[in-house]
Amino acid sequence: MDLEEHAMVLERMSQLILSAVPKAEYSSLFNDFVESEFFLIDGDSLLATCICEKSLKPGQQLHFFYLVECYLTDLISKGGQFAIVFFKDAEYAYFNFPELLPLRTALILHLQHNTSIDVRTKFSGCLSQEWEIFLEDSYPYYLIVADEGLNHLQTYLFNFLITQSWAMKVNIVLSSGQTSDILRLYAYLMPSMYKNQQFFKENKKKIESAYKTLIKQLEECRISALESLFGNLKWKNMMEEACETISQLKQLWPEGSDIRRVLCVTSCSLSLRMYHHFLENRKKTTSVEKTNIQEGESKCLALQEMEDLCKLHCLSVVFLLHLPLSQRACTRFITSHWTKNIHTFLEMEKWCEYFILSNINICEFWNLNLIHLSDLSDELLLKNIAFYYENENVEGLHLNLGDVIMKDYEHLWNTVSKLVRKFAVGKPFPLRTTKLSFLEKNPSPIKDTAKENIPNLGFISMSCEVVDKFVGDLLTDLPFLKSDDPIVTSLVKQKEFDELVHWHSHRPLSDDYDRTKCQFDEKSRDPHCLRSVQKYHVFQRFYGKSLESVSPKVVVTQAVKPKNKVIAPKNKKAHETKAEIITRENKKRLFAKEEEKEEKKWSVLSFSIEEEMKENLNSGIKNLEEFLKSCKSNSVKFRVEMVALTACLKAWKEHCRGETTKDLNIAVQMMKRIHSLMEKYPELLQEADQQLIARCLKYLGFDELASSLYPTQVARDDMKKTDKYSIGIGPVRFQLQYMGHYLIRDERKDPDPRVQDFIPDTWQRELLDVVDNNESAVIVAPTSSGKTYASYYCMEKVLKESSEGVVVYVAPTKALVNQVAATVQNRFTKSLPNGEALCGVFTRDYRHDALNCQVLITVPACFEILLLAPHRQTWVKRIRYVIFDEVHCLGGEIGAEVWEHLLVMIRCPFLALSATISNPQHLTEWLQSVKHYWKQEDHTMGKNIAFKRDAGRCATSPKDYFRIKESYKVRLVLYGERYNDLEKHICSIKHNDIYFDHFHPCAALTTDHIEKYGFPSDLTLSPRETIQLYDTMFQIWERWPRAQEFDPEKFIHFKNKIVIKKLDARKYEESLKAELTSWIKNGHAEEAKVVLRNLSPDSVFSSENMKRMFPLLVEKLRKMEKLPALFFLFNLRDVEQTAICVRSFLEQKQKRQRPPKADKEAYDMTNKLRKVKKSIEKQKTIDEKSQKNPRKMDQILIHEAEHNNLLKTLEKNLEIPQECTYANQKAIDTETLQMVFDRVKFTRKGAELKALARRGIGYHHSSLNFKEKQLVEILFRKGFIRVVTATGTLALGINMPCKSVVFAQNSIYLDALNYRQMSGRAGRRGQDLLGDVYFFDIPLPKIEKLIKSNVPELRGQFPLGITLVLRLMLLASKGDDPEDAKAKVLSVLKHSLLSFKKPRVMKILKLYFLFSLQFLVKQGYLDQEGKPMGFAGLVSHLHYHEPSNLVFVSFLVKGLFHNLCQPTREGSKHFSQDVMEKLLLVLANLFGRRPLPAKFQETTVKFYQSKVFLDDLPKDFNDALREYNMDVTKDFASFLLNVAKLADMKQEYQLPLSKINFTGKECEGSELVSHLMNCKEGRAAISPFVCLSGNSDGDLLLPNTPNHVVLRTIGINHTQAPVLWSEILDDQGRRMPLNAYALDFYKHGSLTGLVQDNRINEGTAYYLLKDFALTIRSISVSLRELCENEDDNVVLAFEQLSNTFFEKLNGV
Repeated sequence: MDLEEHAMVLERMSQLILSAVPKAEYSSLFNDFVESEFFLIDGDSLLATCICEKSLKPGQQLHFFYLVECYLTDLISKGGQFAIVFFKDAEYAYFNFPELLPLRTALILHLQHNTSIDVRTKFSGCLSQEWEIFLEDSYPYYLIVADEGLNHLQTYLFNFLITQSWAMKVNIVLSSGQTSDILRLYAYLMPSMYKNQQFFKENKKKIESAYKTLIKQLEECRISALESLFGNLKWKNMMEEACETISQLKQLWPEGSDIRRVLCVTSCSLSLRMYHHFLENRKKTTSVEKTNIQEGESKCLALQEMEDLCKLHCLSVVFLLHLPLSQRACTRFITSHWTKNIHTFLEMEKWCEYFILSNINICEFWNLNLIHLSDLSDELLLKNIAFYYENENVEGLHLNLGDVIMKDYEHLWNTVSKLVRKFAVGKPFPLRTTKLSFLEKNPSPIKDTAKENIPNLGFISMSCEVVDKFVGDLLTDLPFLKSDDPIVTSLVKQKEFDELVHWHSHRPLSDDYDRTKCQFDEKSRDPHCLRSVQKYHVFQRFYGKSLESVSPKVVVTQAVKPKNKVIAPKNKKAHETKAEIITRENKKRLFAKEEEKEEKKWSVLSFSIEEEMKENLNSGIKNLEEFLKSCKSNSVKFRVEMVALTACLKAWKEHCRGETTKDLNIAVQMMKRIHSLMEKYPELLQEADQQLIARCLKYLGFDELASSLYPTQVARDDMKKTDKYSIGIGPVRFQLQYMGHYLIRDERKDPDPRVQDFIPDTWQRELLDVVDNNESAVIVAPTSSGKTYASYYCMEKVLKESSEGVVVYVAPTKALVNQVAATVQNRFTKSLPNGEALCGVFTRDYRHDALNCQVLITVPACFEILLLAPHRQTWVKRIRYVIFDEVHCLGGEIGAEVWEHLLVMIRCPFLALSATISNPQHLTEWLQSVKHYWKQEDHTMGKNIAFKRDAGRCATSPKDYFRIKESYKVRLVLYGERYNDLEKHICSIKHNDIYFDHFHPCAALTTDHIEKYGFPSDLTLSPRETIQLYDTMFQIWERWPRAQEFDPEKFIHFKNKIVIKKLDARKYEESLKAELTSWIKNGHAEEAKVVLRNLSPDSVFSSENMKRMFPLLVEKLRKMEKLPALFFLFNLRDVEQTAICVRSFLEQKQKRQRPPKADKEAYDMTNKLRKVKKSIEKQKTIDEKSQKNPRKMDQILIHEAEHNNLLKTLEKNLEIPQECTYANQKAIDTETLQMVFDRVKFTRKGAELKALARRGIGYHHSSLNFKEKQLVEILFRKGFIRVVTATGTLALGINMPCKSVVFAQNSIYLDALNYRQMSGRAGRRGQDLLGDVYFFDIPLPKIEKLIKSNVPELRGQFPLGITLVLRLMLLASKGDDPEDAKAKVLSVLKHSLLSFKKPRVMKILKLYFLFSLQFLVKQGYLDQEGKPMGFAGLVSHLHYHEPSNLVFVSFLVKGLFHNLCQPTREGSKHFSQDVMEKLLLVLANLFGRRPLPAKFQETTVKFYQSKVFLDDLPKDFNDALREYNMDVTKDFASFLLNVAKLADMKQEYQLPLSKINFTGKECEGSELVSHLMNCKEGRAAISPFVCLSGNSDGDLLLPNTPNHVVLRTIGINHTQAPVLWSEILDDQGRRMPLNAYALDFYKHGSLTGLVQDNRINEGTAYYLLKDFALTIRSISVSLRELCENEDDNVVLAFEQLSNTFFEKLNGV
């Protein structure tokens, strides 16, 4: 390949990456869980990203290491598990930056020696064989890499790495543009797509060749770089020189030393030797070149001058050795640069440092301390020393060094002179013997940081009860402003501009509840409206019925009986009243009648079932079991079971006579009947029955069991040759291996009067007790274990108590809200007073009956709106119980803090349900502490009310305070057992077909994992997996001493049991696990390792296009009878595409099977039909005109018959054959199907979903309309649709149980939590005894991690925000019941999960609360009494959009919108397109911002419809934004200075990851040190490490201040400041443009345009636009309410914009 072709390959790679960049998904890297995803970080990308950090100055090594460690600590604290990779070839990119070579080497050594991070340096490059093998073995989920290097050569290297990773199915995460909060890290993720994999496959040779050429080019750079400095000394010679220098030093310092001293003396001596060599070389140059040399001579300095520079360097290292960080952080900042003529030597010195560090490993047997690798040099300190000696010292300032420093310096310099040897170097003193300036002359060489000091603003005093109660303890220590201070006096007159005269900013706004679209007006008597209501209720009941087969219950209100009077139980026999006798007799009679009915039913069915069992045992048994399910009489059931047993025995005998290989299915059926008879009807067994069972056992070869049941010998002729009938294995092994999922579960037999439909388990009864006692509970139990029953019991209880009480059910998603609402409407009916409803719904999209119902189903954000609305408190007091479903969302990504607010604001008891929480004890403790608070508050309020009543002020005491006895107890109810077993399988592709390997859960474990954490609590084995574990253990360790004891036939819990139960099998499993653990702990870990290895299937890494194979997978599952199944994928587009792909596979199949002439026949018939139809219609019109003629009547009848006949034939012709559809036609009648289809007639995806549904396929994701989702849910539950592809939206509680769950795509969102939620759907209770989970295209290491990793612990979020504080203050000052409102506000402030048991965090939150108040007071939203004023209502109304809401209102108040919104002509109410677009530009810069990666700006792609990159704000808006940001930043910086006092300074002087300490006693004996380190001011709030680069508190005022600049232990940084920067910069300082999707859509109105140009997925784009439209509408409605002038331009402009935007959106 020639260079041109190479350049083309590089260009194509760049384009491939560039095309993927804008589609990158900005998502959370560690989803809601920890320790599962193993990922890699490219070390050079980490270095490149940190080195570009804007607060870092060149040469500040310790600051650089601090940045690296902050980033890595952040990853680790969030549960990241990763390795860092440094490729050998990557080093070539630094030969143009010699100053970075030693830094990179030191970084690698530091991470290897001083941290526990896994650092890999053995790979030569990303195309090497070893690297490929490593990726296959470790299978990282993603690789963090930079999209741009320090120069174009490094960028090419990164491009190779990205392309190769994609080829290996490793996703890419960009190192730039990442943001972090307390729990998560967000970044751009570019998934490995099939086309990327193909690109590499097709161009592999070219790519490899281009890579080799690039490396060759880089090698040449290295040669030329070395040649210019070291002349004829090559790389190898330099390495040898370095080794020799280190060896000499070892002889001089045999006792060992510290890396800083070692590097200092070796690099100085080596560079001086090399410089000497360099000068010698120049002298030798021939006379021909002499003339040139004279010109260049001046640039080349004498050796003596370089010795001076080395002395200064040695002194600076001594400073590093003796000065603590606290002192170094106060160093003066010298702004001058080094003079050009010393650059050669500085470069040489860096190269020498690099050679020394590269050979440091030869010091293995020498005592070398490597702790301070992170602090080898400090350029700022060196410049400071140089500045002193060449300026201040010369001018007569003579300062002593101090004894300690002087001694150490002399020692170092003497060592240097000994190491140089070839020539004599000068004496240690004086330090400067030459006059040359090393630093450039500069008018102001020292940066004055004092000027930049932030004024430590005092606090504005506030008199407000909430403030005193929450932060009273802090107020004494804070500086307050006097009342005559200009800041305070300027608060009084907030001048509003003239246009706002007509605005009543303080007028209370309607809240989100009022504005949410009401589905229909409940009070309307309009017939059309009534019809809608009726239709809605009919559908809801139908939807509810599809969810569960429970018959509706009529609830009647009953008075609550006081519990305190305990009546002694009557003695039943003695005092049975006449009424009781009659009741008993009636019951007896009813029972006899029921028995008789069942007898008759069986006698009718028995013959046909018995006959069928003779024909086909399996289908006969199936029908028999159907009968048993519906039969209510035990005696009849017993008879039926005996009939079945006899039939099985007969079938077994016949089968064994004819067959050599035995079909154990018959034996399984026989054993099932025996289980049933022995367990369920032991009291009905007669001697003859026992004899029959014993015979059956004998036939199966279980002689011991037979004789234990019926000891007398069963002597019969046909029993002589029993071994021919025997199954050949022991009874226990047979039951565990072949009957595992049929084993009888331990269920209670005693009914509970509170539950009609089933007999509840013990833990479920505990839940009912909780509700009966008005207690609260946290309930953790697996999916489909029946925990939701308690919620319905709770609803029923409240409905029975009164018609006032309310239950609120909080569900995380709208889909779940709809589902629960339908279930409630189906379950309960109650006659209520007019205008009241039983069930209501409130979501952001719509509401109905929300405040006039008794059961409200809602989402967290909407419930929070009601709890925080000051005028809704009367309604809030009616709440008796709150049910939180899927409470683990408290740790979720979006809206988690809202769950927290709800849990602490409610006063009534609650139930918090979840299937997956790993620290429920912590959560329960926290909630219990909240309940204690409410107990005290209730006590205080009770006293106050009593006092008011006694004082006569309150004649009628509010009844809500004297309600049912409140309990403040919070119980924790845990239950771990799933009803059905789950078995896992791995799909692999061989010879173009799909195969399944069973995956044993233990294969996911390693011996280390078991030793460290034991077996995961929810890693359970099915009985056959337990047997498999025993067999493997037995096989591996031949001399296993306890092998006999664990043999299933001899195991203590199975001894002589005919019926093995699920619980017995569980005990066996636990014992085996304990035994395996003891192997590991008692020296047999090797054997255990082999056991685990033998259980694991072969690793399957397929390069097939898995999407192409997907339909084959579905087909295979159908053949194995494993449908219905849910297929989980995580990308919206893939969810839709795969479903469509399966449909086209079926269509192709049908096409192939269709007879060749069928299409033509269909065409002909259609034509005929049309003609017949025409003639019928024609005939009808003639008939209407003329009198009816009997002959013509016959003609019509003939035509109609022909028409019907043709129609039937055509339908048959077009009918989908059974094998070409997955739909189960029998599952639902045509009428119902049509009704479901009709609901999606006009929706976006309706037509597509209907076409899929006809083939039994559906898809489900968050971008579907709720009617579309319901279509899929209902038809899937009814069994009509049997294949559904879905995203994680189905994981959250949606009731869609199925036989199998398939994970068909790897993703960041496939984590331990989602895996458990999703796999929990497999196995329908009451239908399947076993659920199957399949992994398709998921790498083995990932599967292992999913199975063994724990679900996340719930950790608190940062709970406060400016707008939340404002909403709380609004509630406190305007609540209907002030006492209650204040108590709620304080509860939110005092009880964040983040600060639970953490007093320091609590203190930080209190300070943040104070900052928020100060901000709100200064901005004019609160007065000094904490009462809302100004536009507080508008700000809090837009609370979803902080800080944009604050910026928006500041623009409004400054009159910017009034300047912009000028109508087309005076007096007109219409605005030009230009005004509308400008207004939208402003809004798009504030709301719904989506930054694009900076790299995308380099694109050369042509955009067709969109502009894509959003323009900046218009100038006046931009200036106003800058002013707003500056004000806020000043306040925030001042707040940080106050919080800084809470920092843990011991930790601040440590590196965060390696914990290396830089504290120590300050050096006092040196005048020079005191002189250089005199900048003590302005270093209060920023990290001392960051101060090393000359940063001070003043830098906190700069835009886009990086988070790590602030002291890290105060836990607050700039992300909590309510600023909105118009420019967003990534870590490398590049601007990240905003996506102009909203403005583009407004201009062209096309979703396709957004997909094509703006690179947003269609569903996502639709939802973003909908949110944006709702925001504009919300603003528009608020402005209309606030302004009384009908014709205000701003109000009119917003209304016009809102209407136009919605029109365009509805047009889509």
